[in-house]
Amino acid sequence: MFLPPGFGQHSLITSLGKMVYYTADAPPWDGSELPMLVFFHGFGGGSSAYEWSKVYPAFAAEYRVLAPDLIGWGRSEHLERGYQVEDYITTIIEFLEQICDGAVPVVASSLTAAIVIRAAIQRPELFQSLILTTPAGLSDFGSDYTRTFFAQLVSTPVLDRVLYSTGIAVSWGIRNFLEKRQFARPERIFPEIVEAYLESAQQPNAEYSALSFVRGDLSFDLSLYMPQLTVPTAMIWGKRSQFTGPDIGKRLADLNPQAVRALQVLDDVGLTPQLELPAVTIALIRRFLKLLK
Repeated sequence: MFLPPGFGQHSLITSLGKMVYYTADAPPWDGSELPMLVFFHGFGGGSSAYEWSKVYPAFAAEYRVLAPDLIGWGRSEHLERGYQVEDYITTIIEFLEQICDGAVPVVASSLTAAIVIRAAIQRPELFQSLILTTPAGLSDFGSDYTRTFFAQLVSTPVLDRVLYSTGIAVSWGIRNFLEKRQFARPERIFPEIVEAYLESAQQPNAEYSALSFVRGDLSFDLSLYMPQLTVPTAMIWGKRSQFTGPDIGKRLADLNPQAVRALQVLDDVGLTPQLELPAVTIALIRRFLKLLK
């Protein structure tokens, strides 16, 4: 398991089972009396809270940092079933209800960030502010991700499991995905990243959540929800994001300028600036935490 020094593993029970989370619980940190700051990772083969592990320790002296593995990912409960958007809206809300005392700032990534927007619309009193990297529903503004060739291919019974075990939950498959789809510059992918994604991807029943994501079961049109958002929000967008470019971000932000206070596009960065350029991401989160107070 890949944890920064001073961080430990804890868990709580949601309606869909055990959700593991990581927080500072040992020297050099003491976050017991600090305000909370929550980091939610995105989706993809091998995703987990590791995605934010190069960023969240930078806030441990000022905040009680909480970084969960979402249900179906990392070390949290892996159900033998398909997953739907409502599963994640529900368990994200349950996590915040159980562990946080009042509204907290939330940092989230990619499709999860889009789902967090929907959770914040349902329960705005739980969210102080949102800082989101590449928030998109993957079927935004009328596009349909489920009609893409890869989504159709992975929707084939039996073949989907074969593709997962031979092309996703293996070291070369993870590195290939990171190089081709997630990072703008492959030289920024170091071995620990691949190892962490591989550990998560090889957890028992990890294929159920990953295939739900790849099939498009979790995709939706975020543009239909953006006008309802009331929580102060800032967005960070990698200009070379393979799935959704910054033009999508601009269109989403324009739907609700009252809530979306900032959109920062980063050149030469892909889907996860938190892994590609963690120092830059840390600086932007610090700026936005002040801006959105």
